[in-house]
Amino acid sequence: MKKIRIIGIDPGLVKMGWGIIDCVGNRITHVANNVIKTQSTMALADRLVFLESELGKVIELYAPEQAAIEQTFVNQDGVATLKLGQARAMALFAPASRGLSIVEYAPNTVKKTIVGKGHADKIQVQHMLKMLLPKVTLTNADSADALAIAITAAYHQKPHTAPAL
Repeated sequence: MKKIRIIGIDPGLVKMGWGIIDCVGNRITHVANNVIKTQSTMALADRLVFLESELGKVIELYAPEQAAIEQTFVNQDGVATLKLGQARAMALFAPASRGLSIVEYAPNTVKKTIVGKGHADKIQVQHMLKMLLPKVTLTNADSADALAIAITAAYHQKPHTAPAL
């Protein structure tokens, strides 16, 4: 069976989480996870360039074949939503410009895939991640979300490559 390496990306302007898994048949293994942090003192354009550049370095280092990105939900604060959308654009651009295929999932789809219910909280998601990836050390909530997104992508692959969750 062919191994597929997937990077999950949790977009954010302040913290962009990323997590990488390998999937072979119905087995998934943790490769790496972390977060890219920007400084609030940076200009918006500089923060976006930094996010794309750092995410590009992660992609080049770990060489995933596919990227999975969480879809943005709209919140009450229009300015914050717009900034998140701009960070999400960098999360899409970095893998796309490096030739990766990209899939996108709504937050509720990720939670339902990992926990079994679409309105699970972050603690429940992290608990299930530790069960699915027993040796994983979760860097923080953003990288945990990114791993959950990557596992969701693996689960939704063709039946012969989907991991047993």
